[in-house]
Amino acid sequence: MPEIHADIVAQVILLAREAEDSGDSTARAELSSFIQGMNEDDALALVALAWVGRESFAPEEWDEAMQTAREEARVPTADYLSGMPQLSGYLEDGLEAMGISATDAEDDLM
Repeated sequence: MPEIHADIVAQVILLAREAEDSGDSTARAELSSFIQGMNEDDALALVALAWVGRESFAPEEWDEAMQTAREEARVPTADYLSGMPQLSGYLEDGLEAMGISATDAEDDLM
């Protein structure tokens, strides 16, 4: 199960959606800055969650996804995630696959 709080993921989803929709470098920089401010475990959990969302790992393979995220970190996590096409959708799908409502988490932020 993800160790990261759903409200943090929801914030990243909203920032990623804004960056994806606008294509604006300022929005992408804001997303990257937010992720850079996270602790390493939360940032790696975002990577693992995105991988679950794009079906590279199944929800029951969470520990393996986290271990792989740690082992394969070659570039700063913020750069990797902010450059990932469809990040918002992958994170939403990842939350849903883990049994967490992305919509409820996003609504709580609004």
